[in-house]
Amino acid sequence: MSTIPQTKPQGPGRPKDMEKRAAILEAAKALFIRNAFAGTSMDAVAAEAGVSKLTVYSHFGDKDNLFREVIRSRIQDLLPEDTYQYVPGEDIRDTLERIALHHVRLDCDVQNVGTFRAILSDCRQGNPRYGKLLWEEGPERGHGLMKRLLQQAVDHGKLDIPNVGRAAGQLISLIKGEMLMRRMFGCEECAQSYAVELEQTARDGVDMFLRAYLPR
Repeated sequence: MSTIPQTKPQGPGRPKDMEKRAAILEAAKALFIRNAFAGTSMDAVAAEAGVSKLTVYSHFGDKDNLFREVIRSRIQDLLPEDTYQYVPGEDIRDTLERIALHHVRLDCDVQNVGTFRAILSDCRQGNPRYGKLLWEEGPERGHGLMKRLLQQAVDHGKLDIPNVGRAAGQLISLIKGEMLMRRMFGCEECAQSYAVELEQTARDGVDMFLRAYLPR
């Protein structure tokens, strides 16, 4: 008599489980931007994702962890580590311009600026730890990747930088200029001209940086 094989139950990490996790993250991203951290409940996330509240907690534990994963997921999707890859055969100006343009487009993206505004709202209401989470997963991580890239360029003799950590911060500031703050305050009159100016600001920032740190 033949035996009918038994189907194994869906376990953690299997496709259906990962689909639920992805749905929760997408729902949380949308709600955090729309309602800020304080205005987003785990019940609302569960409803938006079409899962139970228990499923949300089983994946993420609590709202702080969920928020951190939302920020980490968003940033790693948009700014993977290989974006800051040093290519030995590439001209250092081309390397820095490529990274600068990618970096500022993301920082000044309308949806990302919406996230910044939501977090600032929570900070204003006395919840600075949420701003700290965003800082750690976003700017601090980006600074570390930029620092690593610049150190590799120094090691290959492409740049002469006495303090790589400080230089990474200088480059990030130069390529953004006032463009992020203008978008934060809604002071870009025309999206098309803003995009052109954004790219030119990034290129000019790289040019100024190289004037200071190219080997002489």
